[in-house]
Amino acid sequence: MVLVTGPSGAGRSTAINVLEDLGFEAIDNLPLSLIPRLLDGPPRPAPLALGLDVRNRDFSASNVIELIDSLTRNPRFAPEVLYLDSATDTLVRRYAETRRRHPLAADGSPTDAITAERDLLAPIRVRADVLLDTSDFTPHDLRGELARLFDLSDSGRMSVSIQSFSYKRGVPRGLDMMFDCRFLANPHWVEGLRAQDGRAPAVQAHVTGDPRYPEFFERVRDLILFLLPAQVAEGKAHLAIGFGCTGGQHRSVTLAERMADSLAEQGWQVSKRHRELERREAQPRSAEPAPARAPAEGSA
Repeated sequence: MVLVTGPSGAGRSTAINVLEDLGFEAIDNLPLSLIPRLLDGPPRPAPLALGLDVRNRDFSASNVIELIDSLTRNPRFAPEVLYLDSATDTLVRRYAETRRRHPLAADGSPTDAITAERDLLAPIRVRADVLLDTSDFTPHDLRGELARLFDLSDSGRMSVSIQSFSYKRGVPRGLDMMFDCRFLANPHWVEGLRAQDGRAPAVQAHVTGDPRYPEFFERVRDLILFLLPAQVAEGKAHLAIGFGCTGGQHRSVTLAERMADSLAEQGWQVSKRHRELERREAQPRSAEPAPARAPAEGSA
């Protein structure tokens, strides 16, 4: 069972639709008081996805947490809380684009309503099993990420997400494990490598050429391989691992690429995400300058 929640505009409705496409029985905006009655009876033939947000009748953080606790104590259920979050400016922009009214908006601004909703949901966010920041996601991106996490065709297998990021832009939300790569040789200071990223062989050669790299990589890989079976035994369906460096372009990307390949070779289901590279590639290219016209004959 997946309980889907998060701030309005962060992608909850899209997530419910995606989970339904993946084989879940999806029910959105069911009053909390009716959920126990829904779950009574014989085992359900398909996993269940329930959308919970502030529009739900009798919605409150304490009621949702009480529901999570009761489901967790019941051996018939394996609940997971999927929390979709997004930056405030992104939520404001999405509401401006759709021209929809925020469910908590009265006479205040959308920003006030978003802030009030964040405060209301804060205790639930802490209880999230899966935390996705959709600020930079398109609906297609969200669909792909949820498919990697909840695809029923791979039921029984834990998916591993390897991410690279820049510490300057903050740590990604939802990481289970995080490793700092900033002590390794930095290609940024090498002419000819600065404009490339950690997917390029030359950049990888520079990073892996650091004498400290082999032992660091082996120790981290062995730690992860030791922990993965334990996480499966604990019942986790997905594990997010992050590698960070200063700019999120060279060292962390190299480590994420190499670690993803190594874990995949060991038979684990691995996906990769390079946050800063995605942001850079998503920026619109500047227009090419128009070619200068030749001066007309006789002009100065």
